[in-house]
Amino acid sequence: MFNFSLGETIAFCEAQGVSKVFAEYAKHHAGEEIESLGFNSNSGYVYLSLECGFQIVSMLGADIEYCLTDFYTGDEIFFDSWAELLADKKI
Repeated sequence: MFNFSLGETIAFCEAQGVSKVFAEYAKHHAGEEIESLGFNSNSGYVYLSLECGFQIVSMLGADIEYCLTDFYTGDEIFFDSWAELLADKKI
């Protein structure tokens, strides 16, 4: 099930972030099941969570990053690119 949690209005930087995470999704992950799309007001990140276990994120419309959460510790690990995440072999 796709969960959408951006609110009723989207600020400029959030809209830029949504655009960037969807562009990255289209480039590398089209067809992967989307779990949720949202905005974390505590961190400033727009996120696109995929069912396969990672998130494509953008803080305030900046360049995208990949976020992988260690479900045992709760630690979040950030990567600058899909290739960097794959090279780290955490998925």
